Amino acid sequence: MKNKIFENLFVLELANNHWGDLKRGKEIVKQFAKIVKENKIKAAIKLQFRDVDNFIHKNFRDDGQGKDLLNLPKRSRYIQKTSKTKLTYNEFKELINYIKKHDCIPISTPFDEKSVDWCVELGLPIIKIASSDINDWVLINKIALTKTPVIISTGGANDKQIDDVVKFFVNRNIPIAINHCVSKYPSEDNELELNQIDYLKNKYPNLVIGLSTHEYHDWHSSMHISYAKGARTWERHIDIPYPKGHEQKEVSIYCSLPHQIDEWFKAFNRAIIMCGTSNEVRRIIDEKELTYLEALYRGLYLKEDLKKGTKISLTQLYSAIPYQKEIGQITSREYFDKDFVLNKDLKKDAPLTKNDID
Repeated sequence: MKNKIFENLFVLELANNHWGDLKRGKEIVKQFAKIVKENKIKAAIKLQFRDVDNFIHKNFRDDGQGKDLLNLPKRSRYIQKTSKTKLTYNEFKELINYIKKHDCIPISTPFDEKSVDWCVELGLPIIKIASSDINDWVLINKIALTKTPVIISTGGANDKQIDDVVKFFVNRNIPIAINHCVSKYPSEDNELELNQIDYLKNKYPNLVIGLSTHEYHDWHSSMHISYAKGARTWERHIDIPYPKGHEQKEVSIYCSLPHQIDEWFKAFNRAIIMCGTSNEVRRIIDEKELTYLEALYRGLYLKEDLKKGTKISLTQLYSAIPYQKEIGQITSREYFDKDFVLNKDLKKDAPLTKNDID
């Protein structure tokens, strides 16, 4: 029951695609909330919280006061975008309330300790731990103190790192879900490694296992496969087109547009229908299927004329279609463990019915 919060939950990762513009952030929420409602999906819209002024070391801030970022080519883009997409606490609060207003669940990935405090102050029901922070124990200890349920992505982590973080939260009785994730932006089809869902389900049978994906070729194949494998929470990055002249120019290839998320949700609903009922007990066989199969049954017919009182055995019978259910004919599917006595005379090729024997 404690993991029910994660069941069939879709996390729509808004990330920094608001670009520090509250109006743009609200427009993204508005467009995707409409798709959520139309498809009757349980969805969370996830923000990324950073206390930017302290998250980036003062010597490396992209504010004219830090060092020349050209000396840090691998990190400079992350630092620059983090600086340019900054929202204040009050702006995050307004965006959180806007998410709630549109009947979605507000959650966040906090990247620093102060941002964890924001999650608590804003009453977020779930905290997401990014793949990059799966063993950031300073941050994880802070998150655990909140007792808030967590979703953890496993991109790039080894067995021990995953085991350590799972045991950490399980031992503290904090609900967790584990997402299979490949931290490649975007991910090609041959990089998805969807069999890892089976691996994680076998390793952690009592946890909800999910899929956080950055693919871009289609929005239904991995959904059908992951649902059938038992994934029960999913995550994708979302965005909307940028106006002409915007620095971003185009939507990142690993981000999904509203019509693509619509396709993704519809694939989920189809997967539920296709997978059917229980995987723990035998399915119920309905009348439509039984009627079809009965048309293929063979009925028992006599090989010769037989008199009343004859002890009849299978050696005196043959099987053929049609099976005449309406007259109570016995089929070749019914087990004979002894001889039966005829209670009337029967002619060769006559059907053997239940009324013909004692």
